[in-house]
Amino acid sequence: MGDTTGFLKIKRKEAGNRPLNERICDFSEVEQVLNSEDRMLQASRCMDCGIPFCHWSCPVDNLIPEWNDLLYKGDWRAAYERLSATNNFPEFTGRICPASCEHACVLNLNQEPVTIRENEVAITEKAFAEGYIKPVPPKKRTGKSVAIIGSGPAGMAAGDLLNKAGHDVTIFEKDEKAGGLLRFGIPDFKLSKAVVERRLNLMEKEGVKIRTGAHIGKNIPGSEITGNFDAICVATGSGHPRRLNVEGSEFDGIHLAMDYLSAQNRVNSGLLSPGENRIVAYGKMVLVIGGGDTGSDCVGTAIRQRAKSVTQIEILPKPPLFRTPENPWPYFGKVLKTSTSHEEGCERMWNISTLRFVGDGRITRGAEIEEVSWETVSGKYIMKPVPGTRRVIETDMVLLALGFEHPVLDGLLTELGLELDGRKNVKVNSSMTTNHPKVFAAGDTVTGASLVVNAIASGRKTAKAIDNYLRNNT
Repeated sequence: MGDTTGFLKIKRKEAGNRPLNERICDFSEVEQVLNSEDRMLQASRCMDCGIPFCHWSCPVDNLIPEWNDLLYKGDWRAAYERLSATNNFPEFTGRICPASCEHACVLNLNQEPVTIRENEVAITEKAFAEGYIKPVPPKKRTGKSVAIIGSGPAGMAAGDLLNKAGHDVTIFEKDEKAGGLLRFGIPDFKLSKAVVERRLNLMEKEGVKIRTGAHIGKNIPGSEITGNFDAICVATGSGHPRRLNVEGSEFDGIHLAMDYLSAQNRVNSGLLSPGENRIVAYGKMVLVIGGGDTGSDCVGTAIRQRAKSVTQIEILPKPPLFRTPENPWPYFGKVLKTSTSHEEGCERMWNISTLRFVGDGRITRGAEIEEVSWETVSGKYIMKPVPGTRRVIETDMVLLALGFEHPVLDGLLTELGLELDGRKNVKVNSSMTTNHPKVFAAGDTVTGASLVVNAIASGRKTAKAIDNYLRNNT
């Protein structure tokens, strides 16, 4: 490293966020940026630790010490080249990744890890601003064609690498614009859609074809795709939502989180007028059920829509503030996470089970809840109700952020007869191949709902398997 004692001289400094009273008035990105000089100093904190646990914990195998050193030395171009060698879209992960690398950083032993995630996005934005990133179409084409079904992070990563390898790539997207979860799932205040559009435009200039409004298995038969392409990659995501099947769940005012978030994203992008959006929190007492990132996204969106109040409940226990002995470094720290959305005004409760919804028979007016406790019995985590804790939370809008169970099975997966695993995800072998000889699968379609960075890693792995298949099957 250029400065092996930088961590002793420079304290961790984060870019910080826009003022709370300003950011809740719009959907622009919350996170701010550091100036180049401060960012280079932050990179100098990357110590010569000997064993890069940050690299070990990164799903896409980012060469973190190497590009941190280049950043510290001011060689932004080389830093981006090293960064993009393992990660197709560092401008995405630099914004929305939970940064397992920072959890594994040796300096995190003192809760002062290197600002790896922020360094990553800073390098990428500098590369775009300075013109280092330009369309580079492949010099030769192989004559082989690949269909990517789904334009989320896994499909984009697979398509990007396969196009760079010289194959003719077409990405099919069922929605009106490409990007999948990046476009319609993640709020603009976390990931501006201009960032997604910029990368998609670059991919198209490099030769990737993108067809929107193309729902394979619905308006386009799956047989048409298998007949016209040499290989297919299914990257449709995990789109079957987990629902709460309790009394009153059919009431008006109860919505799936992804329906709510995608509607607001469509309004922001001009695909839907504000008057056409039927799921709005303005003036309402909002209850978000589910304590994960999607629930947090609902909180931030409801606050920007001027909800009267926002409450978020989670059935699991409240995480500790610091690591426990059972969760040592360098593993990902299972500690309490307070997002920027939570900071904006939200009551949070843990160990809460939802028993039923109450109302006038059609519209929800409240949720009857009960506190629970958790015990370990024979190695299993068992939930038990706490007597005398039943009560009703008054609400007129409920957002179910309970995650997803598996891919949507009707349509493509059923038509192609793809084999499923025990969790109803698409089953693949070590080469990411399904039971259909030229159909591969990637991302949440295979693993179940996961992180964007995991989807990118899976897309890259699948692309390499498809490239190997095409080159060995002439």
